[in-house]
Amino acid sequence: MVADVLVELKAKEIIQTFTYAIPDNLLNEVEVGKRVIVPFGKQTLEGFVLNVENRIVDFVIKDILEVIDDHPILNKELLELGQYISKKTLCNLIVSYQAMLPSALKAKHGFTVPKKYITYLRLINSNYVAKNKSQNEIITILKNGDVLKSDLKDYSISSINTLIKNKVIEVYEVEEYRLNTFNELVKNNIKLSEEQEIAIKRILEYKDTFKAFLLYGVTGSGKTEVYMQVIENVLTSDKEAIVLVPEISLTPQLVNNFRKRFGNKIAILHSRLSDGEKYDEWRKIERKEVKIAIGARSAIFAPFTNLGIIIVDEEHTSTYKQDSNPKYNALDIALYRAKYHNCPVVFGSATPSIESYTRAKAGVYELLTMKKRIHNTLPIVKLVDMHDSIKNGYKVISKELKEALKNCFNNDEQAILLLNRRGYSTTVSCHECGYKLLCPACDIPLIYHKKNNIMKCHYCNYQCPKPLLCPECGSKEINEFGMGTEKLEEILKEMFPDTKMVRMDIDTTTKKGSHDRIIKEFAEKKYQLLLGTQMIAKGLDFNDVTLVGVINGDASLNIPDFRSAERTFSLLSQVAGRAGRASKKGKVIIQGFNLKHYSIINASIHDYENFYQEEMNVRKVLKYPPFYNLSIIKVIGKDYEKCIDEGNKIQRFISSKISNAIVLGPSMANNPKINNKYYIQIMIKYKNTKDLIELLKFIQDKYRKNRYINLDYDLNV
Repeated sequence: MVADVLVELKAKEIIQTFTYAIPDNLLNEVEVGKRVIVPFGKQTLEGFVLNVENRIVDFVIKDILEVIDDHPILNKELLELGQYISKKTLCNLIVSYQAMLPSALKAKHGFTVPKKYITYLRLINSNYVAKNKSQNEIITILKNGDVLKSDLKDYSISSINTLIKNKVIEVYEVEEYRLNTFNELVKNNIKLSEEQEIAIKRILEYKDTFKAFLLYGVTGSGKTEVYMQVIENVLTSDKEAIVLVPEISLTPQLVNNFRKRFGNKIAILHSRLSDGEKYDEWRKIERKEVKIAIGARSAIFAPFTNLGIIIVDEEHTSTYKQDSNPKYNALDIALYRAKYHNCPVVFGSATPSIESYTRAKAGVYELLTMKKRIHNTLPIVKLVDMHDSIKNGYKVISKELKEALKNCFNNDEQAILLLNRRGYSTTVSCHECGYKLLCPACDIPLIYHKKNNIMKCHYCNYQCPKPLLCPECGSKEINEFGMGTEKLEEILKEMFPDTKMVRMDIDTTTKKGSHDRIIKEFAEKKYQLLLGTQMIAKGLDFNDVTLVGVINGDASLNIPDFRSAERTFSLLSQVAGRAGRASKKGKVIIQGFNLKHYSIINASIHDYENFYQEEMNVRKVLKYPPFYNLSIIKVIGKDYEKCIDEGNKIQRFISSKISNAIVLGPSMANNPKINNKYYIQIMIKYKNTKDLIELLKFIQDKYRKNRYINLDYDLNV
């Protein structure tokens, strides 16, 4: 018997499986989907068994050394899904499989994640005559049942060890999950709106059929309740559910709501969990101990075998697309798994992506709309032109926003302020000679972080102290320009010294549990002001937030991305939706310089339909999705000239081989140099995906053994 094994190496030139003999002592253990340890040249590696059969090979093969798993960790569905991801994203198959699994289950030789155990003591000889008072007390306690060893810490360890040695008591271990939250179930007394009832009824009509729905509901319209009622119904058929959320900051409140309804039937899967916690949550699912998985992008791979519903909340969010290999989109995987399990998938959003809304209008998805808020009307939005504000002496916080904040705090209400840039300042430069501090590896401006007095590159993580003198001319006139959340916090503390405020961005949420803590404390009104980056813009629900302010609301329009208008509209609409979600009316103030842009105008009047039409007109003229598909090839290397040369060859080859396509480039990527490597890109706008993928596979094979150039493919951008 032989087995075909996919080893853990990610090298671009290694794409095939390797054949190993199955020794007699492992014949009953080796199965497809299990991990094994194999010799590979002078190395010992781990790999996944992809095929087992009784065949004769005409070359010398080595034996499998060891079987790691007692059951397959890649079931039939996940094995097929890995093949699908590999073909769709042009990544190596091993990369697909590794992306699906928690670190503890990846093929990675020498890396293990231990299970957590707790130690118990059990009485096995009740007739033993105690030799002292301590022994007698221990035996008396254990007569009432087994006890945690840690609960007997006040008793003599010598007495315990003597009793163990004399076989009076025995020690045993029980595995304990690292995440164990017990919630009291809260009875559901919620009265549904007519729109909610229609949406729930329609989704459940396709309970045992594949069907994709787009649930377009304004902020505060009760989409979460729709999700929960649908899941509640699905669970009665002994089926399972996956709920995806885009940001980790959404998880605490969302999970809380779900735990109140479903108790401990929930597993949590997201990147902020420790390796051990992810391993435990994964095994809860495998062991059928839970019915619902909630988490970020990677939760779509939860190893359920009887899915009844998949829900993707805030489906428009760009974080559902992974930006490193494999560059899969969780929405694609959701559709794939829903088809496999013959169940509905629901994409929910207050600002659907242009592509999803187009599919809904074309009948590919069924459109369900919820245009009314449950508790209140949508907030009033005021646009403040900072050209005028600066002339009147208000450089950062406009007079209108300052007054609104003051009134909000005086009324014992809460406010949220959004500035989508972390750090203290955006750049540091010299007044005398114009010198800018750039990252030596990436050639982009370093960001100043005042708390630690460091300059930091947000791409390669290079750090250095802020210089006192200009490195170029020696001048002392070296100052910060621009502004991040850290500097905004400093300004606000000077403006409102008696107001308690908290900042939420990547820098303040690095510690474990910090997201949960900030959200919980703000909900408990320990702070009146929450300021932060886009992680505060979506999904959060606070009854006393009546004011939302946006600093530099037009900044995202300056990003060189064809989706910048869509992302601006979405971000402003989402953050505006945090205001006035309960009985109190909400107000939103958006500051900026380019406030006449259609994305901002439509966000201010809550008009998605009009924004959609205007954006579609632009996309049609410029031949962008959804009218054309868009893919990008990046040529990466340390030699700039080589990258340009190879980029030209690839551009000419694609242009000559594919018709009805527009091939642009080669040109510098948005970030042309990262970590001492140059990034040159070729952009392809096309209609036929199948033809392009076959062509790109040919190019991929040609460059597999090129030591100087790497190619990176991002299909369906």
